Amino acid sequence: MIWESPGELFVRHRNNPILTVDYWPYKVSSVFNPAAVMVGNETVLLVRVEDHRGFSHLTVARSKNGIDNWEIDPKPTFTSDPTYHAEEIYGIEDPRITYIDEMGKWAIAYTAYSDSGPLTSLAYTEDFDNFERVGPIMPPENKDAAIFPIRFNGRWAILNRPVSNIADAKANIWISFSPDMKYWGEHKVLLYARKGGWWDARKIGLAPPPMQTSDGWLIMYYGVRQTTSKRSYRLGLALLDLEDPTKVLHRSEGWIFGPREMYERTGDVNDVVFPCGWILVGNELRIYYGSADMSVAMASAKMSDVMQYIRECPGEQCLE
Repeated sequence: MIWESPGELFVRHRNNPILTVDYWPYKVSSVFNPAAVMVGNETVLLVRVEDHRGFSHLTVARSKNGIDNWEIDPKPTFTSDPTYHAEEIYGIEDPRITYIDEMGKWAIAYTAYSDSGPLTSLAYTEDFDNFERVGPIMPPENKDAAIFPIRFNGRWAILNRPVSNIADAKANIWISFSPDMKYWGEHKVLLYARKGGWWDARKIGLAPPPMQTSDGWLIMYYGVRQTTSKRSYRLGLALLDLEDPTKVLHRSEGWIFGPREMYERTGDVNDVVFPCGWILVGNELRIYYGSADMSVAMASAKMSDVMQYIRECPGEQCLE
């Protein structure tokens, strides 16, 4: 049977990129990889901002329509604190935001860049002005983490991506559990990077946080394809069981969105689309992504089309 590609599911906004350094109220090197949430009727992005040292911090940008007329905080919103948190000595990066209804707070899983490499840290906020740090919750090297918004059998769950320094070791997406969001265990591989010539061979990682649907937890992840001349970051989907998120129900075979436009193909890191946030507006699923580690862009798809696509994907994780 000949496999047929569905093509790209998401359509780029005509005004892309929607945020660049030219919009910023203070001098920065690049803006990219934003988390995205709805707060009331407002789209709130927590944008990764890199300064001219090469260190990153996070800044809030707000918009009524999620497209333009952004109100950007006049100074960095959430910065590293290496005096009290040595793990943040080289900055903080790539946030994923989950609203925890039980706590009445937003949980922000982010990458702290330490002397020992990147690791996953956690903070809470109620207003995106004040932040309460939990501190490191995973040792290095670990990143691309996001918390589920509910408990499973009394335990919180987090997706994360540890990396081994062993040659030829694959970078897979793991799931871990905690009674209190501070101490994590019961670690288990959830999604395996494929092998050989697949678009998501060797290295994958979580993109936005998991989204609850009636069919299961919708997951978007990135895969990195290495060729002799470059690496390309592309996006795929998976669906997890609602009651037991360790069970993968469906996984896309092909990638559903990848770098194509010049703002995605040329930048500080070429050939990268990297979303850390998505929001649902009616039937429109919007992803906010970093393009080539230089700017912020947005693409959207009909949620009904996305769910129809993932329901028709195989249940096997790694088809060979």
